[in-house]
Amino acid sequence: MSVRRLTRCAVLTALALALSVCEGLFPLTVLFPLPGLRLGLANLVTVYALCRLSGREALAILAARCFLGNLLGGNLTALAFSLTGGLLALGVMALLLRVRGLSLYGVSMAGAAAHNTGQVLAAMAVLGSGAPLVYLPPLLLCSLVTGAVTGAAAILLVHRVPDFRFS
Repeated sequence: MSVRRLTRCAVLTALALALSVCEGLFPLTVLFPLPGLRLGLANLVTVYALCRLSGREALAILAARCFLGNLLGGNLTALAFSLTGGLLALGVMALLLRVRGLSLYGVSMAGAAAHNTGQVLAAMAVLGSGAPLVYLPPLLLCSLVTGAVTGAAAILLVHRVPDFRFS
């Protein structure tokens, strides 16, 4: 990887970390009484990277953000949850970006739903129980709202921020 590509990924990873920390300061539990529910602002960087960079760079940014976010937050046990959700969301969004006629609203909402599904699957694996499935329907309902909000922001971001292709 060239120095320019590495620098670009580092800057976007730092932005994703900053967004993640900022959204942690304003929990959505006031609006939706679901523990751990977040808007998913760091997903904006993932969507941007998928639209403007390569899938490999988006994966590197996502992995670095998940690892560093959990390391800095002091909760490495949550790494399995964020990484599983993030990887599933990245895969779903990468596939859906190839579907003609599907907007970033739809891609982002599907990514939010995939992220929540991945986290519930990780919880099931960690707990060795199907009990976390009870939490999935309300999470999927909330992902329609959070995914639409981040989708709207992603549309603005992708259309108004330059390409950053150096090579």
